[in-house]
Amino acid sequence: MTMPQSARITRRDIEEKIRSLTSEAAEEVATAKPTLIGSGVAVALVVVALAYLLGRRSGRKRSAVVEIRRL
Repeated sequence: MTMPQSARITRRDIEEKIRSLTSEAAEEVATAKPTLIGSGVAVALVVVALAYLLGRRSGRKRSAVVEIRRL
């Protein structure tokens, strides 16, 4: 059972298919990039704020209150 000449897959066919797939993927990445960057910045700000607040709270718990009285 041999395939007719027109049904054979050539290197050019494979290259065209790969180019079409990669161009579609590149378009989707380009459209999603601003959303991902914005989300990443928002998550980073929340993490920094949370670390600041937790550090501030633990600092207040550990600090000693010293009262000086003059007689």
